[in-house]
Amino acid sequence: MKSMQQQPRNHLPLDLPLDLPVDLDEAVHRCLVAGFDGTTGVPDTLKRLIERGLGGVILFTRNVRDAGQVRRLTDELRALRPDLLVAIDNEGGGIGHLVAAGAPEVPGSYALGVVDDPDLTARCADALAGHLSSLGITVSYAPVADLQYHPDNPIVRTRSFGSDPELAARHLRAWITATEARGVASCAKHFPGHGGTVTDSHHEMAVDLRSYDEIRADVEPFRAAVAAGVPMLMSAHVVYPALDPERPATLSRRILGDLLRHDLGFDGVLVSDALEMKAIADRYGEAAGARLALAAGADQVIVAVPDLATTLACRDAVIDALRDGMLAEERVREAAGRVRKLAERYAGAVGEGAVAPWDAGAGLDAARRAVRGGAAGFGDGVGAVSAGRGAYVVDLFPPPHPALNWGGEDLLSEVRALDPTAAGMVLNEAPVDPAALAEGILWWAVGVPLVVATSDAGLYPWQEELRDALVAGRGDAVVVETGLTDGGVGARSGAGALCSYGRGRVNLRALAEVLVGGV
Repeated sequence: MKSMQQQPRNHLPLDLPLDLPVDLDEAVHRCLVAGFDGTTGVPDTLKRLIERGLGGVILFTRNVRDAGQVRRLTDELRALRPDLLVAIDNEGGGIGHLVAAGAPEVPGSYALGVVDDPDLTARCADALAGHLSSLGITVSYAPVADLQYHPDNPIVRTRSFGSDPELAARHLRAWITATEARGVASCAKHFPGHGGTVTDSHHEMAVDLRSYDEIRADVEPFRAAVAAGVPMLMSAHVVYPALDPERPATLSRRILGDLLRHDLGFDGVLVSDALEMKAIADRYGEAAGARLALAAGADQVIVAVPDLATTLACRDAVIDALRDGMLAEERVREAAGRVRKLAERYAGAVGEGAVAPWDAGAGLDAARRAVRGGAAGFGDGVGAVSAGRGAYVVDLFPPPHPALNWGGEDLLSEVRALDPTAAGMVLNEAPVDPAALAEGILWWAVGVPLVVATSDAGLYPWQEELRDALVAGRGDAVVVETGLTDGGVGARSGAGALCSYGRGRVNLRALAEVLVGGV
């Protein structure tokens, strides 16, 4: 064929002949998962990518208006090619892109680990997967298999089942089995574990400096997931010098090949975390990241940004690498073969028939059982801890993560739903004058119970400062923690009166029931 080397590929029409065999061109597209914008209609560029063999799409809040709309959108996508994988992040807790589509309310994984009832975890996972099936979504990028080790970890936290590998393993097995029974593909993430870092890879490269022996414990939940038949794993944009001192796991042959494929024996689809995350984008660029990830052993790469030009650039980088011999044709065909096998297995599970009902109350049941009381936030119950009615509630939490959905829930709203006489304030950023604000709150709360809630206060000094000022002025204040009291790595005294281990709506509702009392 005529060479097109003189012109960048991303300026060419999508259907222009390329200097690759048709089946290899399709294989390249199979290795891509694309994000896009809009709730109705499929963009023309995306249609052409799907026609060329695009492996999958990933939905976000931007693609969701209501349940009927999502089902129409997934039907339209799959009408273009029946084996297209339609995926979404669906962990539960405070991360839920399908709130507007009536997603079942379940707590995050840490609360499920606190309860430690795998049957209950399976009920929650079944509810999430049943809802996905009803919407025509075939891939759930969940559960999180990371262990929450480091108290200053900013991104895993209540998304993890905990710090104990055996506990995480049994809940992963329950989650994966329940999801599989619904005909939805689960995906354990982020291999080989993001919990030992102090950096959020959405913002910069994360590094885990622990020894090989220490990191091995993080691998065990993934080993259990593989043994449970998980069809997909997602890699971490984390550098582990003990495993590979040069490249993050997503781009490392040592980690993806030697550790994952050979040691763990995983032969399913390995998908990268999103390439536009700054850990990859800032150091390598998305396009180079796509080429390097596939060469290292990934089968699919996610390009979640809605601007499809970035997806095209990644696609073109892979095609150029194949043509120039920088990427082996056999590697791309192997990857595409795994994706094709997965697509054939799960696309057939999407039918027109009614989806069996799920347990809509499982999530609230789990959240209620996860609430803990006592000075260290531990124990089998909350005892007599209660603020009573007419309380003044101060709910402090960090700004919503830009890459993770937030449904707008807060503790004050949940308390007021049970007790309309309650009042208070919600704050998710540092106040200009904490001392003045504390003085005002103490004045407003004169004569009524005071509730002070924080979320991962140890990571946000402004929360600690305001909480401590309020407690100093009101020794009878009920202190609540909606994140982790100690980073999730063991008991520590002085952590607060109540802990929900999550900020999902059901977590906050369960707290509200305890605070109001008599519900």
